[in-house]
Amino acid sequence: MSDETWQALLLGALQGLTEFLPISSSAHLILLPWVMDWTPMGLVFDVLVHGGTLLAILIYFRKDWREFASDILSRIRSCRLGGRGSAPVDAVVTGTVPAILVALVFRQQIEEYARTPLVTVVTLMLFGGLLLWADRRGRGHRTASSMGIRDGLLVGAAQALALIPGVSRSGVTITAALLLGCSRAEAARFSFLLAGPVLVLGTLDGIFALLSAGPGGETPFFPLLAGVLSSFFVGFLCVKYFIRFLQTHTFAPFVLYRFLLAFVILALHLFGR
Repeated sequence: MSDETWQALLLGALQGLTEFLPISSSAHLILLPWVMDWTPMGLVFDVLVHGGTLLAILIYFRKDWREFASDILSRIRSCRLGGRGSAPVDAVVTGTVPAILVALVFRQQIEEYARTPLVTVVTLMLFGGLLLWADRRGRGHRTASSMGIRDGLLVGAAQALALIPGVSRSGVTITAALLLGCSRAEAARFSFLLAGPVLVLGTLDGIFALLSAGPGGETPFFPLLAGVLSSFFVGFLCVKYFIRFLQTHTFAPFVLYRFLLAFVILALHLFGR
């Protein structure tokens, strides 16, 4: 197996793991290639690897997506666009809006000013501390299915902050859901459902950027396949066992890891590799 294929496997697995754990995928996907001195795999690879985690979400929550589609079709037939159906459609739809608006307005500024090691260190520690506080404070009596429009907007506003490196999309949405009364496992479940539209939009945005860039260097087939498959399988297993883990455990290990990662990034920034 070539070095490029091993690199694709590791990056794909890292994407699948960190996309859903509350430890910040952006921090890891920036840190690992930098430490290992790897050549970037390219835009095609990035788009397809994100597509792998999207596929994991679509397959794992396929029953929920079918309920969502059924609920939307039922509303269209009855001309009833508001209210709460059998699935938290309103919460997921409204929760996606803030991230879209923030990305449209502030994406360039975030890309230019926020993608620095020191910002990542601060956000890893700050939002890790907030997660631990929410974990201890949360009442844990609500389910993801009970989330409505107001809940979706609040969690969606938190999700918009994840454009800043180190915040962690799953971490900040889980924190918000915990503060709204969800149990640990149900907070993670709602966070993952909310990830569906975001991953769809992110993958489409990557495809559009790819098409706009025009023809470029070809990416070998096997590294691409390795990256996509590893992101899909690792992402699917991560979602499955993370939800099970949270039924009997707290978020404390992930908060501790965030603090350790922040110190590693700070040390690398100050003293070099």
